[in-house]
Amino acid sequence: MHRKQPIVTGEENLVNATQARISCFQPQTIMGVDFSGAAQAGKNAWIAELQVSEDDGSPSRTQPLKLVDLQPLGRAAGDPARDIVCKYLAEKILESRQALWGMDFPFGLPIELGLGDWEDQIRHVTDFEGDAQSYGRHLIQIARGLGDSMHIRRATDQETRTPFDCYHYRIIYQTFHGMRDVLARIAGDAQTLVLPFDSKRLDRGELRVSDVHRIVLEACPSSTLWQMSLPRQKYKQPGGKPPDEVRRKNRRAILAALTPTVEISPYRRKVMMDNPGGDALDAVLAAVGVWTAWYRDDHVKIAEHPRYRLEGRVYC
Repeated sequence: MHRKQPIVTGEENLVNATQARISCFQPQTIMGVDFSGAAQAGKNAWIAELQVSEDDGSPSRTQPLKLVDLQPLGRAAGDPARDIVCKYLAEKILESRQALWGMDFPFGLPIELGLGDWEDQIRHVTDFEGDAQSYGRHLIQIARGLGDSMHIRRATDQETRTPFDCYHYRIIYQTFHGMRDVLARIAGDAQTLVLPFDSKRLDRGELRVSDVHRIVLEACPSSTLWQMSLPRQKYKQPGGKPPDEVRRKNRRAILAALTPTVEISPYRRKVMMDNPGGDALDAVLAAVGVWTAWYRDDHVKIAEHPRYRLEGRVYC
């Protein structure tokens, strides 16, 4: 007996073909950002640059990535102030070529809050008259009006086990300033894809895959560690103190797991071991997480997912 095949319309064929072509994007540079929404964001936020190694046929060349730069965002931007760091980050994204970006902050909000599609959410954040803390409280009020829960997790938060929902008081500064001060500056750019939201721009023919110079994805180092079955706790040292032996042991385990994938110099390995908050390590994990997900995940299914295209997805 022949199995009955589903009917696929011409429009669906076009969408699927377009989304399948996204996977043909071959990044040469992988950027990882451990983001901060603090007033002096550049002191704790870090940026990592990894280059895709050329296959020279050498049997000794087994690591596909090489860490070529790792520094606090404040140093890169020339000033640790949040406004300057966010502006620098947006400009750096728009200047990049053949780049895949992993950004460690939520890109969207739960659909239950009723804030519309991603463009509407960006407008909602940018038009809000108040600070990040007030915005978080505003979202809690909306959630309370829907039921008993103050905090609603996105589908991707549940699937990838992110530490917090995207407007929790521990994360709202990253969400607010990441969406308002970084993503709003790059949204709609003719050569930039912010996925999975911009899938519909491809579907409508507003953007061609061949014109794309950079792709920006939401990352979560904690979720990447979970995917790799590595320690997600007690690798960050609180209080700005030097990492204790427990933290150093966990960091050694994480770096050992990264070694087959990323070539890391002894100097940068030491930076990641000594950095109190683990932010330098998180920037590298953000890059590795999105790079792994880029080649592993089904981009057609992601584009078709009813929640991802509205509230975002963690690539880890």
